[in-house]
Amino acid sequence: MQIVDRLLAGDRRALARLISLVENGHPEGQEAMRLLHSKTGRAKTVGITGPAGTGKSTLVNQLAKEFRARGKTVGIVAVDPSSPFTRGAILGDRIRMQDLVGDPDIFIRSMATRGSLGGLAETTTEVMSVLDAFGKDVVIVETVGAGQDEVEVIRATQTVVVIGTPGFGDDVQVMKAGILEIADIFVVNKADKEGANTLVSELNRLLSLSPGDGWKVPVLKTVAPDAQGIPELVDAIEAHWNHLKDSGRLEKGEEERVRHNLLTLTRQKLIQRLLEHNQKNGQLDALVKAVVAREIDPHSAAERLIANGEKTC
Repeated sequence: MQIVDRLLAGDRRALARLISLVENGHPEGQEAMRLLHSKTGRAKTVGITGPAGTGKSTLVNQLAKEFRARGKTVGIVAVDPSSPFTRGAILGDRIRMQDLVGDPDIFIRSMATRGSLGGLAETTTEVMSVLDAFGKDVVIVETVGAGQDEVEVIRATQTVVVIGTPGFGDDVQVMKAGILEIADIFVVNKADKEGANTLVSELNRLLSLSPGDGWKVPVLKTVAPDAQGIPELVDAIEAHWNHLKDSGRLEKGEEERVRHNLLTLTRQKLIQRLLEHNQKNGQLDALVKAVVAREIDPHSAAERLIANGEKTC
C-alpha cells in the first residue's frame, strides 16, 4: 500500500494524509492501520490533562523541547474543541506551539473532539498508533481541557500528568472530582503565583491518604513559559515509565488499553451496521415517528432496531 510505504520511509506528508484518513473513518485509513499494527508498540506515551486555563499547551510545548534536547523524537496530539460549524479543530494548540513547527523531529496534530466526551476524540488512540508506527519515540496527548470528566486519557496513555494551578478558589475541589485519582504525576503550574506552595502541600496531604501501589505520585512545581521545573518533570515521566516496566504494569496496562479500544471499535462498528441496515429499509424513520406519536417507548424501539439488524451483524 503506497501510503504505508511512504509513511514507513519517513514521509511527513504521508503521515499527515493517513491521520486525516483515520480521523474520517475512510476505508483506506482502516486498511493502512491493519498493515501498520505490527509496527506499533514502541513509543512511550504521556497524557497531559487538567482544567482549562492551567497552561497545558505551554507545558506540552516545553516538554517537547526537553525531550528533543534528550535526543527523542516527539509526536503531539492536541485535542481541541470542535467548531460548532465545521466540527473541525479550533487549532488553539497549533497557534501556541508555533515555535515547534520548524523541528522536523516534532509532529503536531490538532484533533477535534467532534462531540466525544472524556477529553479525547474518538480516533485519538489510532492517531497515536500512526505516530508510533512512523517512529516517534514519545507521543504526548493533550486533552481538550473541558473540566473534570477527562478520564479517557488514562485508557490511552502510559503516564498521566494532571496539571493544576493556584488561584482557582478551592483548587483541590476543582481538580479532585474525576481527574485527581488518575494522576501518575501532579504538576502545579504557574508556581510563581501566590498559593502555589499551599496547593502543593494540600495535594501531598491527600496523596498520603491514598493506598500505594509501589509508585509514589510526585507533586512538582513548574513555570512553563520560563521552562522552570520542566527537566524535573521529564525526569519524573521517565522514572514512571521505568517503574511500569520493572513492576510488570507496562504489559498489564497495554492489555487494558487494547481491551478498551477493541470494545470501543466493536461498539462503533455494530452501531454503524445497525443504523445502516435500519435506515436502508426505512425502519429507523418509522420507529422515530412511532416514538414521537407515543405508540412505542424508546427502549422497545431500540430493541426492534437491534432485532432488525442482528442478521447483518
